Amino acid sequence: MSISRRTFIGAGAAAAASLTLDRTARAEILRASTHDGSVLAATRPVVVASANGIRGVARAYDMITRQNADTLDAIIAGVNIEELDPEDQYVGLGGLPNEEGVVQLDASCMHGPTKRAGAVAALEDIATPSLVAKAVMDYTDHIMLVGAGAKKFALEMGFKEQNLLTEKSRRDWLRWKACLNPADSWLDTPGNSAPPPRTAGIPFADPLHVKFTTGTINMNAVNAGGDISSVTTTSGLSWKLPGRVGDSPIIGAGQYCDNTVGAAGSIGRGEANIKVCGAFLTVEFMRQGLSPDQACMKTIDRVIAMTERRLLDPNGRPLFDLQFQAVSKDGRFGAASAYEGFQYAVADSSGARLVAMPFKFRRSERPEMPEVSCRRA
Repeated sequence: MSISRRTFIGAGAAAAASLTLDRTARAEILRASTHDGSVLAATRPVVVASANGIRGVARAYDMITRQNADTLDAIIAGVNIEELDPEDQYVGLGGLPNEEGVVQLDASCMHGPTKRAGAVAALEDIATPSLVAKAVMDYTDHIMLVGAGAKKFALEMGFKEQNLLTEKSRRDWLRWKACLNPADSWLDTPGNSAPPPRTAGIPFADPLHVKFTTGTINMNAVNAGGDISSVTTTSGLSWKLPGRVGDSPIIGAGQYCDNTVGAAGSIGRGEANIKVCGAFLTVEFMRQGLSPDQACMKTIDRVIAMTERRLLDPNGRPLFDLQFQAVSKDGRFGAASAYEGFQYAVADSSGARLVAMPFKFRRSERPEMPEVSCRRA
């Protein structure tokens, strides 16, 4: 996987330019499936991802099968679709910012055949942190670069600096700021009425609730020969403290792969996942013989067991969501979530589709989740 810096940047730019899928194409691959990768006969290649990776798994699978692309190159190209989509506020360009209005991105990747990994955290002004993480893996003796150092490295590698805060995300941030505290100097602007002078021209929506997300995209792949890779990328917790780093850039938490076993990754509350090294734990459960579904569910159990009381309801159910998805070396795939109603993306010989996640608790058992709202003291 040794290539020149110029070749790397050129290839990355070419890949990014080819990643646009129109909304019609997106709709065509959003079809339901009853396939259970843990039960039916396994086939390879397989690409799995969080649900927001539905376009990406189609892209990655096509690259692996038609272009004989390396699994890591393919899944990074897959997540690049969302990183470069300004309408996706979970990752990359247009991601929701921290409390100061600055978009800080995290990503990590692992390449099974070479046993190598790379990561970046709190990266600013670079839209594709997954590619920067791969550059850390390819060109340095380090695993992770953070903050200003990560940005300096990216610029030296030829990545383009740009403002990642889109108008859409800026409006959401300003509205969150206005609704933060009744004693602050910002007005809580209702409905579509005129905002205060400092935010003139910004149409705020529902005055009672503010957008809040822990959005992330994880993607894992195994090719026909059994080689495996994984990647996770995110803009992190919206309105987070500057410098907050979740699970996504942490090897073994946000994603992990072992070329002899499989790969796994997660989306949801990063702080809960970090404490159990969830992706690593899921792969280890598969090593012990559990199916991907079983391994993901057992990790969910471990997360809940390690959750502090303030984040559990009186019945011991978590006041947050966390999902895992995994693929084994033999091509089986699976996932699990704490609560009913989630899906994940899969691409294999049956096409790209969304699959319902096994879950621990039914939707009716789900406690009222904490919300970021106006007039919060």
